[in-house]
Amino acid sequence: MNQVINVRPECIDDINDIKKITIEAFKNHPHSNSTEDEIVARLRADNDLSVSLVAEVNGVVVGHIAFSKVKINNEFIQWYGLAPVSVKPEYQNQGVGSKLILSGLDAIRQLNAHGCVLLGEPEYYNKFGFKAYSQLILKGVPAEYFQALVLSGKIPIGNVKYHSAFR
Repeated sequence: MNQVINVRPECIDDINDIKKITIEAFKNHPHSNSTEDEIVARLRADNDLSVSLVAEVNGVVVGHIAFSKVKINNEFIQWYGLAPVSVKPEYQNQGVGSKLILSGLDAIRQLNAHGCVLLGEPEYYNKFGFKAYSQLILKGVPAEYFQALVLSGKIPIGNVKYHSAFR
C-alpha cells in the first residue's frame, strides 16, 4: 500500500463505520459465527473496551481493533485480549491489520499490560511475537490457536476468561 495509514482512538462518529467494517471483514470467515460486531457493541456498552482504535486511509475508516481485559484464574492481572481486528476486504493484505495490531499493543503497554492473548491463525500472529503456551488455557478451543504475547514478567499459568460479550 502506498497510502498512509493513520491509526487513532475511536470516536463516537466511528461507531457505525466500525460495525459495517466488522460485519464485512468477518462475512465469509471460516471460523466466524458473525457476532464480532455484537461483541464490540457489548464491550462498548459495558464500558469494557480498554483500547479501541481505527485505521484511516485518506480520512476514511478502513479498519478497527479492540482490546479488553481478560481474567486468568478469575483474576485480572494486567492481561488483555485482542479481539476482534477487522479490516475492509479491499484493504486487507496491505498492512492495515499489522498497523492496528502494533498500535494496539503499544496502547496496552501504556496501560501497564503484562501480556495479551488472542484466538487466531498462528502463521499470522507469530510475526508479532504471539505463540501458544500449554500452561495458558482457553477452554473449548484448539490450543495451537490460543496464543499469548508476554509484555512484562512471565507467562501466567491457568484458565483465561474473556468478557461475557464473547459468549
